[in-house]
Amino acid sequence: MNTRFDIEFLEDVTEKLKAVAHPIRFMMVDLLHQEKELSVTDIHEKLDIEQAVASHHLRILKNQDIVKVTRDGKNSIYSLAKAEYYQIVAAVL
Repeated sequence: MNTRFDIEFLEDVTEKLKAVAHPIRFMMVDLLHQEKELSVTDIHEKLDIEQAVASHHLRILKNQDIVKVTRDGKNSIYSLAKAEYYQIVAAVL
């Protein structure tokens, strides 16, 4: 194959795209871009979804290193791992 991309890079990129390619996760990336840092409670309230649903989708984004988590006492605070991940959302607007 004659391409400027290597297969490992492309596999990583496509997995990240798959992770964001869900309406709730897409909204989460947009929300975290706007708010910078939010707890699970903040996210589930702002998106009007169950907390368990929010946690499930945040776990998927975390597993793909799209969001990062910091602890604040007993709360988990989520933010985008890289501000550039918002470009996935911005590309379709």
